[in-house]
Amino acid sequence: MFWGEHMLKKIVKILGGFIVLVLLVLAAGYVVTGPDRPSRDSASARWLDAGPYTVGQRDYSFVDGSRPTNENRGVPGKPDRTLLTTVWYPESYQGSSPLIIHSHGILSSRSEMPYLMELLASHGYVIAAADYPLTSGSTEGGANAEDVVNQPADVSFLIDSVLALSGEDKPFAASIDTTRIGVSGYSLGGLTTYLTTFHPRLRDPRIAAAVSIAGPSAPFSPSYFENSDAPTLAIAGSADALIELQRNAEDLPERKPGLGVVAIAGGSHLGFVGAAEPMFRFMHNPDTLGCQAVLAALGENPNEIFRGLGTLPEGVDMNRDLPDICGNDEFEEATHPAEQHFITQVAALTFFESVFADEAARRMDAAETLRMHLSVDFEQASFDE
Repeated sequence: MFWGEHMLKKIVKILGGFIVLVLLVLAAGYVVTGPDRPSRDSASARWLDAGPYTVGQRDYSFVDGSRPTNENRGVPGKPDRTLLTTVWYPESYQGSSPLIIHSHGILSSRSEMPYLMELLASHGYVIAAADYPLTSGSTEGGANAEDVVNQPADVSFLIDSVLALSGEDKPFAASIDTTRIGVSGYSLGGLTTYLTTFHPRLRDPRIAAAVSIAGPSAPFSPSYFENSDAPTLAIAGSADALIELQRNAEDLPERKPGLGVVAIAGGSHLGFVGAAEPMFRFMHNPDTLGCQAVLAALGENPNEIFRGLGTLPEGVDMNRDLPDICGNDEFEEATHPAEQHFITQVAALTFFESVFADEAARRMDAAETLRMHLSVDFEQASFDE
């Protein structure tokens, strides 16, 4: 009996030591594979630092009773559209803030990019993002990309809802500058951004700047982009298996001269989401997972959703060269997701500041960083317009 207990303790001790060793090896591997930040004396490094304001966060349930939620795969429709919303804000700022409405991707949620929302808020921005009724990952019956046509009106409703906050419902002291309203969006949310900014019927004329991250734009002809002069930036990755870089972003300056494009060499689609770091750090390309999930939600012809967005006279041209989603079996090796986040943060913040910053010197500094220094400080980044 004594011998058995003695051996058991010895085995437990050996196993405990082995587990500690494994954890130390994993920790060392995590440190060794950490991202490369730009040099502290670089222009980009300054924009990666949090701004002067502590970030607050509050959740809301905004209900638009003027528009219904459609039936979805056997799930009955609803007489309204309920938007569960998170607002990020600069806690101690008492001046005038720009407002950014962020739109999430298919199967995603309003909390998909906290690294970007929090950075913007720390620099004085108020950010609102909602779970859309039929395209989020929590959608009853499964996410339905066809409902993207209704999301520009959701964006307009969110703008109105945030502007209407007052009293105890308004947690931030800042006022919203209605001349500085912008939109950002990722994936299907990037498409929502293009619709809200440029669509001849669906756009909101209050949009003064837009950032589309891995957003599809291939069906939009040059005439589509003539509907607004709002400064716009596209951020995209060369290793994105879902939204091909060349026909969705790289050629945008040809269709809309002056529209900026930040391309990330090795940037994957899922690499943009906050959970990618550290979850996908060691994957060859996380889009191998994303393709399976998104194709299951989009159906046999993923490009079919564009048909419901408008007509040829409106600039929606289904005869353009539309790339397949996940049509290539070869997945390019993805860059480090944290480095992809760094580039996205610097690009989005400097772009919005180049348009919205109060001081002319800061606007010029931001524009110079975006157009000149970003591609120097990050070897994976390039800029074109």
